[in-house]
Amino acid sequence: MNLCFAGLVSCAISAATACSDDSYGPDPDKDWAGTTEFFNSTDDAGFQTYYKPAIGRVGDPMPFYDQKAGEYKVLYLQEYDNNGPCYHPFWGVSTKDGATYESMGEVLPTGSSVLEADAALGTGCAYYSEKEGLYYIYYTGHTQKEVVMRATSPDFKTWTKDAAWVLRGSDYGYSDQDFRDPQIFVADDGLYHMVISSNLKFADFKSSDLKTWEHVGSFNMVWDRMCECPDIFKMGNYWYLVYSEGFRSAWSRKVKYMMATSFEGLKRCFDDPGANWPKDGHEGVLDTRAFYAGKTASNGDERLIWGWSPYRTGATLHDKNISVGADGEPNWSGALVCHKIIQHADGTLTLGEVPAIKAKYAKEQPLNVMDSKGYSGGTLTGDGAYVLYNRLGTCNHIEMTVKTSNNWDKFGISLVRGTDSKKYYTMVVNPEDENHRKVNFEQEGAEGKGFIEGIDGYWFERPADNTYHISIYTDNSVVVMYINDVCAYTQRIYGVQKNCWSINNYGGSITVSDVKVSQQ
Repeated sequence: MNLCFAGLVSCAISAATACSDDSYGPDPDKDWAGTTEFFNSTDDAGFQTYYKPAIGRVGDPMPFYDQKAGEYKVLYLQEYDNNGPCYHPFWGVSTKDGATYESMGEVLPTGSSVLEADAALGTGCAYYSEKEGLYYIYYTGHTQKEVVMRATSPDFKTWTKDAAWVLRGSDYGYSDQDFRDPQIFVADDGLYHMVISSNLKFADFKSSDLKTWEHVGSFNMVWDRMCECPDIFKMGNYWYLVYSEGFRSAWSRKVKYMMATSFEGLKRCFDDPGANWPKDGHEGVLDTRAFYAGKTASNGDERLIWGWSPYRTGATLHDKNISVGADGEPNWSGALVCHKIIQHADGTLTLGEVPAIKAKYAKEQPLNVMDSKGYSGGTLTGDGAYVLYNRLGTCNHIEMTVKTSNNWDKFGISLVRGTDSKKYYTMVVNPEDENHRKVNFEQEGAEGKGFIEGIDGYWFERPADNTYHISIYTDNSVVVMYINDVCAYTQRIYGVQKNCWSINNYGGSITVSDVKVSQQ
């Protein structure tokens, strides 16, 4: 990514702090189980599922499956509130399953002077050469210009930067200011390829030994949009390019993908993107603007994708919840979110829940109806009908099945809702037409702003039987919702913990069943 950020570098080994639901704020005598008023809760210092370092935040993740160690290693750009003139060292975490992380601390430092080409580090990738028994990191060196650099290690602990090697964009007709995010893979020709993001072009280099690289051409990006963090891989019979569309728009700046049956065919997709979007009904969009810089890794049995969910700023909880970047870019960096890649029979992709994350939420909690309107026997009838449930903890897994009475029924799930709330937050499953749905984000209540433009979802097909299997994970303010393996919706909603939540109906009727809340 473009790395024009300020701040002071701090050095601390970061570790996730376990979520605890044993204490609900400063008043231990409060009747938390029996009350429904809004509580102004705040995030814990640590995140249990969606990793955030104890100091600072996660920038662009660079996942890599280390076959030698039998684990995923996820490098990331370490961001602080106050970076110094040399910033964004690579830090890392290791994980077996995308659900529990162990910090590796700093893996690759920045240069020590603003005069060095890697005074700041930008996104790259890791690769292991089994033949050499050597790990490689190819990365972006960022100053006023960007170059591609590399480092090697025999053990993924001690790294040696190769001061004699550098790739400069201008040597091959590319931009010196935008030449970043190298990604390595083996293509159809059996050679290593390295794709690099430049100004409206992807540069393509090849190598037989991971050391000497030959420029073999370029291919287009999406029209006038800078596409960052490319990730190219083959899955089954298809080749995929996952990329982050860096474009200042409320409807863009999302992680997307293209697909083809060969690497060469994949490159040609961008000659006419409008004609070559994946036939998934949503132009290859994988998630919302609250999931960015997504890149994947596979252990051979599954493929996972990691991105960051941006933090938000504002004077109050309510300010932060609607400060989603509709008029510009969201904040840079946040918490590490992991999804599972789902490949459908036609080759199209969606994102789904990670099995190991689901397994973590094993303690089913009491579920009590605290208030309702138009609710009877599991059915919500009429506009404004709702059922309000008891307070959530810090880390929650909410499951339910919703069946609508017809093809146009509209429903939603509200969080941060109290019986006295004048503002609360709803993920609305909205009928865009008779056969398509999209998740909208709304600030509801008497003083609510309504639809929040900058964080809505993408179209997906209405289920033929009008049945929605919904799975929602919350870890502090990070919220991830999955619907029927066809829709993933990542969001930041502050104040979820220690507040009530509801299921709502907006006209017609819906039937709700199998509602369950589990915690860790």
